[in-house]
Formats: sequence, structure tokens, C-alpha cells
Amino acid sequence: MSEPKTPTPTPAGDTYKGWVFKWTNYIKGYQRRWFVLSNGLLSYYRTQAEMGHTCRGTINLATATIAVDDACNFVISNGGAQTYHLKASCEVERQRWITALELAKAKAARMQAESDDSGDDFSPSSPPVPPGQGGGSQNSEVQSSLRTLGSKVEDLSTCNDLISKHGSALQRSLSELDSLRLTGEAGDKIRQVTERATLFRITSNAMINACRDFLTLAQVHSKRWQKALQAEREQRMRLEETLEQLAKQHNNLERAFRGAAQANTAADNKSSAGPGKGEASDEDDDNEFFDAMEEAPEFITVPADPQFHKRSSSNISGFNSEMCPDDQSLNEEPLAINQESPSQEVVPMKKRRARIPDKPNYSLNLWSIMKNCIGKELSKIPMPVNFNEPISMLQRLSEDLEYHELLDKAAKCQSSLEQLCYVAAFSISSYSTTVHRTGKPFNPLLGETYELDRRRESGYRSLCEQVSHHPPAAAHHVISDRGWTLRQEITVASKFRGKYLSIMPLGTIHAIFEKGNNHYTWKKVTTTVHNIIVGKLWIDQSGEIDVVNHTTGDRCHLKFAPYSYFSRDVARKVTGVVMDKDGKAHYVLSGTWDEKMEFSRVMQSSSRGGGDGAEGKQKTVYQTLKAREVWRKNPLPDGAETMYFFTDLALTLNEPEEGVATTDSRRRPDQRLMEEGHWEEANAEKQRLEEKQRGVRREREREAASQRSSSQSEEGETVDEDSFTDPSLKSAPHDNYKAMWFERCEDPTTGEQVHIYKGGYWEAKERGSWEACPDIF
Repeated sequence: MSEPKTPTPTPAGDTYKGWVFKWTNYIKGYQRRWFVLSNGLLSYYRTQAEMGHTCRGTINLATATIAVDDACNFVISNGGAQTYHLKASCEVERQRWITALELAKAKAARMQAESDDSGDDFSPSSPPVPPGQGGGSQNSEVQSSLRTLGSKVEDLSTCNDLISKHGSALQRSLSELDSLRLTGEAGDKIRQVTERATLFRITSNAMINACRDFLTLAQVHSKRWQKALQAEREQRMRLEETLEQLAKQHNNLERAFRGAAQANTAADNKSSAGPGKGEASDEDDDNEFFDAMEEAPEFITVPADPQFHKRSSSNISGFNSEMCPDDQSLNEEPLAINQESPSQEVVPMKKRRARIPDKPNYSLNLWSIMKNCIGKELSKIPMPVNFNEPISMLQRLSEDLEYHELLDKAAKCQSSLEQLCYVAAFSISSYSTTVHRTGKPFNPLLGETYELDRRRESGYRSLCEQVSHHPPAAAHHVISDRGWTLRQEITVASKFRGKYLSIMPLGTIHAIFEKGNNHYTWKKVTTTVHNIIVGKLWIDQSGEIDVVNHTTGDRCHLKFAPYSYFSRDVARKVTGVVMDKDGKAHYVLSGTWDEKMEFSRVMQSSSRGGGDGAEGKQKTVYQTLKAREVWRKNPLPDGAETMYFFTDLALTLNEPEEGVATTDSRRRPDQRLMEEGHWEEANAEKQRLEEKQRGVRREREREAASQRSSSQSEEGETVDEDSFTDPSLKSAPHDNYKAMWFERCEDPTTGEQVHIYKGGYWEAKERGSWEACPDIF
């Protein structure tokens, strides 16, 4: 049998050819066949002449297994459908084939994985290759070069593993040879050592050849890439010079236009101009505005020259005075000291936990549970804790305070318009914790509470209470020592539609600041959980909201852009405009709800036509100063993927604390069991609590019906409920439940019927008196 040829690199991959004996059947035994290894495929022919027309069989090495029988035999199988029993003429030749096959298998598996990843990770929002001369071919050439270099690196890694393997075997043989005395076995051992050394030499030569190929490719492509990089730098400089010339021409035209307009203006009109407008005109000689590079859906922002920002920031009317003077000092002040009591001693901070038990890996058939729930209210569906995360909806509501420092900064702002920017950023920041959180919070029991006392660390106290069960509603009240109050009542309406789950929070959020007595309100947008049945769960926020200052009439309109497969915009994009009561824009906000938000001061606005015809819309162009970052998401703690993707604050929400109410969510047993990893016990406890709540509800309904019957009998009337002509009587509540710490009344700002904190909780905590709390656990 002839010696196999050495591997010959080709553009399509490494090729290895040679004669090998293949087992055919028990009659003919092993027969010599011509084998060709190329591009991860092992094919064989009866003769070399058949290569052009007849292939006797092929195995894809990406999914094949390679096994060695003895000194010359080896087996290649793809799982049962095809199995080749092969035999080389000697052990050295067999090892050459084994080395080539292992290299080809590693490369084929890697190429298959890259192909799968490129299909799964395709992003519709990724920008297309810009048109130009040779742009697509250059990109393909670079990608091909990178793949080739990566393939050579993997070859080096595989050869390194083989060298380690054969080197260890050689070392063992040498050790055995040293321990032998000169007996009859000496000749066999010496031959074995010689063969091992030969194998080691073959593998080393293969690695040296691979290193040489890699070095050659790197040297060839390095020169080309250096030339391409230099060409890109020169082109960029030419573009920057062109942009600068265009900007200067635009500025000259604008100055000429304004000069002509001023020359034709009467003297009395000039004198009536305000000081702010006059100062802006003085700076027009140095203003340089650039055209927007691409249009936004509703408006366009045009950044001004950074030099204009430096020169004009001290002269634009009121601009500096409207900035928060204490932004930097706010983060440095001693938060542990109560500002209302300067003589209070500094209390050591409580060390909060930074980890919870890892989430168990329990399997669950989702479809068997969800197929009967289509069209039902989510809060009425009994679900196992497998879908939950170990916190309640009250604790999830308290997570809105993750970025409470935005309200601290807003309380120090001199301008109500900039204060509105911080309030708008706070309303957006509450969604940043949901990007990876696909678990469902526990539905609170009626009367369940949750307190979050961070007065020593952050200056605020928070209290939530479940005030209604059907529909589920939670009231929330936060008071801060730094001059702001937050309150809200949220009712969650949710529908399961088979492919996705829509969560629609209903209710208004209020933020009141002591300084200036500014009162802001806003609502929440719709949250959608996609791929409920098949695929990976992912969450999106969409809708439009208005943050309104009821004191001054200022307004910020925010738009959460829904994810679109065909959109070129950044995913999870949020845009907003801050306007005064007259509709004049003062700030523009932009960013994403899962990463950061920025705001820019608007210097000038104009309208631009959006197209011809009836559907052509006017788009507003805002010329703005340099953007300032108003909010950025905090990084997740280490190991968050095994802890339900909780943030640092969320990890502490269910931490046991002394002195909390007996109805506090921290005391809920099923939630505690789930956090500790006992999911079966948690499911049983969850059913017990739900049955207990239903029993208490039925008892309240009986008491309410008894009271109605007694009141009717005292009046001497027996009236059937169906005969009521007054609609308010038919819609009367079926039970007489009243919240413990909140009372239902009409909101003086919005006119809605809401629950507002009536006081008494923190006083009861100081006394340690919880006798009035219901027994719900």
C-alpha cells in the first residue's frame, strides 16, 4: 500500500488523501480503497480514477466519532447509519490519519457552530453594509481572512492537545524502559518507544507546519490591513474638512439672513426684544449648527458646535441658573445623618445581604398549564411557583425606588423644567430592572403589606399595602427627608393571548416636591412578555405617557418605541420632549429604558416637511446643546443570572428584618420556601394560603349580605337585588373590607377614586403594636 500524501492546504480547507484498507464483508474481508479527507468530509473510492464521477460513500466528521481498535485499526462512525472499519499498513500511518481526522473534525464542528450562531444572532436592527465601490466584496474578503486565521488558531490548539497526549504516552514508555532490566521484553519496549517517538515527531511537524501557515497568512494580511486603515483615516479627514466647510457656509448664510432681517426691522421692534433674545443674538456670530444625520420618527435633534456650548453657557439667559448646583455634592453628603435632626448621632449602617440561594433547575411542561388559560385574567389563574420569582408584587413595586437619587437631584433643581427632566428619567428608570426579569412576582394576599425603611441610608421610607384582591390593587406611599413624596395606586390588568402576555398597569403615580410645591403625575406603559409557549422569553415596553406638572402646566411627552423586526432604530428606544405650558420645547430626552437617558437643552426649533400628499407630516427640528447624561443603569451583581437577575436592591427586599408588621411580605411562608429552593413545599403552602384567603373572602361576603338584609328588615322592606332601579345599589361591593393603613377617597388632582396613606404605620412600628393587623399567613 502506498504512503498517504501529506496534507495540502487548499482555499476550501485542508485535504488529505491516501490508500487505506476498508472492511467490506466476511467473504472479501479488508479491501484497499482510495480515501479523500476534505472540508470535514471523508469520502472513499475504489480507485483514484473514480474521484471524478463515482463516490462510494461519505461521512460528515462534524457529528462522527473516531475510535482506535489496535495498532493499525481504527473505526469512524456517525451514530449508526454509517460505520467504516479501517486498517492502515502500520501504526505510524494510522496515527497520521487519526491526526488529520481529528483536526478536520474539530474544524467541521467549529464551522457548524458558527453557522448556527450566525443564524440565531441575526439582528434586524443591525445596519446594512453601506453602498459603495467594492464595499460588499471587501467586507466578505475581511470576513474570509478572519475565518481562515481563526481556523489556523484552532488547528494550533488541537495540535497542542495531541502533542500533550503523545508526549505523556512517550514519557510513560521511557519510564517503563528505565525500570526494565535487560530481558526478552527489552526489544519490544524499545520498538514501542521508537514508535511513540515517531508519532510525537509527526505531530510536532504538523504543528510546526500549522504555525508556519498562520504566520505567513498573518504577514500577508497585515500589510493589506495597514493600507486599508491608512486609506480610511485619510478619507475620514477629508470628510471632516468637508463638514467643517459646509458648517461655516451654513453659518455665514444664517448670519447674512439675520443681518438683512435686522436691517429692515423698525427701531421700536428692536427695543421690544427681551434680554434673553438679545443675548442669543450676540452669540450668533459664533454659533455653528450642523444638519441632522438621520431623521427621528417624530422630531429631529441638531447638535450645536461644542465650542458654542463653552462660549454661550455663561451668557444664555438663565441656563446656568437652571442647572442643579448641587449635583456633585449630592453624592458626597453624609446620607446616614437625618437632615431634620442635625444633633442626631451617626448610626452604623446595616450590612445588607448581597446573595440569595441560586435558582434551582426544575423542568416544567409550560403548555400543559397554559393551554387552558387563554383569554383569562392572569390574577385568577392558579400557577405553580415555577413561574415566579421569590418576591411579591408589593416588593416589585418598591423596586421603583432603585434610582431614588433622581428624585433627590430633582428636589434641588432651581428650574421646574429641568426638574421635570429628572422626574421623567425616574419614570423611565423603573423599567430597567425588567429587561431580564421574566419571572412573575407573587400575587399579594389581601391586607399584605411591605415596608422598605431606608431612612438611614437613603433618607426615605416606603410602605405598600394590597388594598383590593379582585381586581388586584396595591397602594404605595414614600416619604423622603430630602424634600419629596411619592404615592401611587396600581391595578394590574393582564391577558394571556397564547403567544404573548400583555401586562397593563392602571393607575396614576404622583411625585410632590416641597420646594416650589410642584406636583407631577404620570402613568405606566404596557409591558409585553413574548414567546410564552415556544422560544426564549423576552420583555418589551411600549406606549406613550405624559409627565405633567400640575403646578406650572409643564409637560414631558415620552414615547417608548415597540420592538420591530424591520426597524433600524436602537432597541428599547425612548424619546421625549419637555415643554412649558405654552407648548414651547426646552429639553429633549433620548436613550433606552434598559441602559441610560440623556437630555439636551433646546436652543431653537423649526418645522420641516415630512413628504408630499395628504400623509406628509411636519417634523420638528430641535437645535440643541451638548447632551448630558441624566441616568444610567447600575450593573447587575456578580452571578445575577443564577439569582433571578435581581439587582442589588432586589436582593435585599426579602431579607428578614425584625420589627416589621405581621402582614409583611417577608413573613410570607411560600415565598420564603421558594427563595430557599424548596419549590414543592412552596407550592403546597401557596395553595393553603389561597384557600385561606378564599374562605375569609366568603365570610366577609356573608357578613355584608347579612348587614344588607338586616338594614332592609329594619326599614320594613324586602327588596330583590334584581329589582334595584338605582345603578349604584347594584354595583355596591360584596364585602365590607377596608384597608388597614390607607383610606379610599377622591384624589384632589386627578379626580380618581384612590387609596391614600392615612398614617399610623410607622408609629405602630415604634411601639411594636401589631395587634390590629389581620392574620393572613
